[in-house]
Amino acid sequence: MGQTQFVVLSVGTIAAKSREISFEYHFTYMAKTGSVKTAALFIKTSPKITQKWPAAAKVTEGGNVPGSKSFDQLAKLKTFKHTVKAAYKQGSEPDDTVFAVYEPMISITPPPGYTLQGTGGKLFMLAPRWDKATYVSRDDGAAAFSYLSTLTYSSKTGAPEKAVAGHIKKAYSTPASTKPANSAKKLPGQSASKPLNQLFRDTARRKKNRSQAIKVCEQYWGKKYSQNNKYQCDEFPFATTYQGAAQSQYEPAAPKNNFSAMPLVTADNRDAGILLGQFMTKNRIIDGKDDGFIVKIK
Repeated sequence: MGQTQFVVLSVGTIAAKSREISFEYHFTYMAKTGSVKTAALFIKTSPKITQKWPAAAKVTEGGNVPGSKSFDQLAKLKTFKHTVKAAYKQGSEPDDTVFAVYEPMISITPPPGYTLQGTGGKLFMLAPRWDKATYVSRDDGAAAFSYLSTLTYSSKTGAPEKAVAGHIKKAYSTPASTKPANSAKKLPGQSASKPLNQLFRDTARRKKNRSQAIKVCEQYWGKKYSQNNKYQCDEFPFATTYQGAAQSQYEPAAPKNNFSAMPLVTADNRDAGILLGQFMTKNRIIDGKDDGFIVKIK
């Protein structure tokens, strides 16, 4: 009898320091051919949280989701909004964290007497997260999307992080040429399967990461490598990650000497560290193995 088509776009946004996630749905490219009775062709959008951890956490929903509307009605409506929000003090410790799965569905009901090829389905799956990690914000926490963030460092001339970017590039491309010596060295942080994880709370472990890296700088460049603080010992993976230089001392299954350390100009090293801290805060990278990031050099 004919055909209809439509494209649904959903744009998820989170305002700065907000616990509310807003999904804006857009019905676009709506067209028909033949004699389809589009006034009686109904389309229902059902956005919802399908799972939560902890399961007892409550998520409030809002917006103006229209329910079941005809093809013609949606062509006029075009856009609507759905919001989700989890209050604090109901998540898992230590960061009051609530993880969830957001999974909207489209269901289509044909006009009476018509048959339909395809009756809808799930649009996509997103993973919202709410936390109150005080080291990334000093308020009531905020929402974020649980996707793998990418820290991008530039190796171009003039970039403040150029020296550190060059170190990481070398560590990734020719790891066996870096110090300490390890012919089987393969550094994490290059893929989703082996990301880097922020280490914040365990200050002793962070200090141990630093001291292990400094030992390497002293071993290969001498105890006076800093030249009165002109140089700092740069380490990768970062000392503020679980994959830092001392990882094998805390995780027996982790490979030994699976890091790189070398002296870099102090100002260059500090500039890269500032960018790393800003990246952690802006992307709400929380402590532990439930969150992670990768590093790219451009």
